[in-house]
Amino acid sequence: MGLSSGDKVPDEKTVWSFREKLTNNQTIEKTFVLFRDVLNAKGLILNEGKMVDATFATAPIQRNTREENKQIKDGDGAALWNNKPHKKRHKDIDARWTQKGGQNYYGYKNHTKVDAKSKFIDCYKVTDASVHDSQPLEDLLDENDKGQPLYGDSAYTGANQDDVIENAKMINQVCERGYRNHPLTEEQKASNREKSSVRSRVEHVFGFMEQSMHGIKVWSALV
Repeated sequence: MGLSSGDKVPDEKTVWSFREKLTNNQTIEKTFVLFRDVLNAKGLILNEGKMVDATFATAPIQRNTREENKQIKDGDGAALWNNKPHKKRHKDIDARWTQKGGQNYYGYKNHTKVDAKSKFIDCYKVTDASVHDSQPLEDLLDENDKGQPLYGDSAYTGANQDDVIENAKMINQVCERGYRNHPLTEEQKASNREKSSVRSRVEHVFGFMEQSMHGIKVWSALV
């Protein structure tokens, strides 16, 4: 890019603002696809297996009244604060609350499909945080995945998910889940350990986002 260590570079919020413009005019999705296609053409996405998982993107907690929150949940949040445009610019009516592992999260969820060997993100879908990990699975898979194994944790088990994977003509390598009065057998546990040795690589991707990119979060700012 022609930059040296002594040159001035845009700060974090400037980069965020630019990315928001790309997102709002849907350029970011086109850019992602172009970048992915270049990686594919150069053989850097190996297509020998895919991993799916989801992670939270936290957003600033909104201080709304009970009535305002109800209106937002009812899908009519856009009608709020129209007489207070400055306040409205700071309001997020799409983020939602959810709980996982006894901890509360507010914001969004980033669902990703990652190439198992290269660990490049192949496809992604963003939802509010309350959407279950497995719900966007069908949107993440495409015809190029045919014949490849698909690795995921036990959140992706169930008849519906099995059908999605079968329809995509992928090899189901999702970890099995035990249930009350139907615990996993030793054979199933051993199979899960083998699958997890590949599936766990997706955590490296999220770990990079959290550590090297200083977290996955959503900013609220004046536009």
